[in-house]
Amino acid sequence: MTDKQGVTDLAKPRPGIPKQTRSSLRRRVRSNLSAYGFLLPTMVLVATFFIASGVILVVLSFTDLSSSNFTRPWNFIGFDNFSRLFSDPFFPKILRNTAFYVFTTLIFFNLGLALVLALVTTTIPRRIGFFFRLVWLLPRLTPSVIYILMWKRIGSGDPYGIFNQIAPGFLGASGGNLFLGGSPWTFVILTNGFVGASFGMIIFTSALLSIPEDLITAAKVDGAGTWRIIKDIKLPLIKWPLLFIATYQTLSLLTSFEYILLLTEGGPGLFTTEVWALTAYKRAFSSYFGNSQWAFGATWAIVLVAVALLLAVVYVKIFKFNELIEEPRIENL
Repeated sequence: MTDKQGVTDLAKPRPGIPKQTRSSLRRRVRSNLSAYGFLLPTMVLVATFFIASGVILVVLSFTDLSSSNFTRPWNFIGFDNFSRLFSDPFFPKILRNTAFYVFTTLIFFNLGLALVLALVTTTIPRRIGFFFRLVWLLPRLTPSVIYILMWKRIGSGDPYGIFNQIAPGFLGASGGNLFLGGSPWTFVILTNGFVGASFGMIIFTSALLSIPEDLITAAKVDGAGTWRIIKDIKLPLIKWPLLFIATYQTLSLLTSFEYILLLTEGGPGLFTTEVWALTAYKRAFSSYFGNSQWAFGATWAIVLVAVALLLAVVYVKIFKFNELIEEPRIENL
């Protein structure tokens, strides 16, 4: 009888855990499992193509691998590749090129021009603004090769160059090829800037259109002009989109090289328009006497990743992104 009584006691729910609490706990577990189930495919992709790739880059940067198919013998050589990178005679020039390219394109196009386009196209009639935004999206929608071929036709020498026919010698080319003898950086920044401006334009336009119209109307009733409305109402209310675009486009420009490769291949001459990401690509995949410098290219890439991560942390701290994602505070009245 005592044993039966003990079994009965065990079968009874424990008084320390109420039934509602256990039910709530089970719902929370099921909810978390469902959330992680939906996130699992993305987590696998991120782990495979980003985390695993980063680990492989780190491992390769400590080797002397020079064959793209791993057929040649390779050994661990420690920090020799890093010493070789920082002692490269063209390292300062490539670093300056990258800083100039990122800063100029970001300030004048990815932020500046994008903001101007968003402000203008949200001020004019809606349909006309939509048409102009659609036109500015064309460079992003156009395949990269066709887009660069158009720019090469614009900047090529006489008698084919469109720009030289309209304003010969304006950029110092004297009728010659603007990419080889004139202003290659001008065209590098223009080609990348027009594409980058379209992305910022869409984000800023969405932010501007979300501003309540009552605020704008009240400001106009109080006698505020267009510039005063932009400075005191619109710009403060789109602060977070501005900071997001600055962060995102900085990191994007650091790793972009496609248009530079198609337009100038880093020239003319030695590393005239070559940026860090393009150097990493060339070191890894270009053939030097039949050998691809995979390990040395991985070293350039891993340093670029480290710089990008450092800039991301700096941006998060300076711009205080934690305030953007924190839960709203509800005060008791």
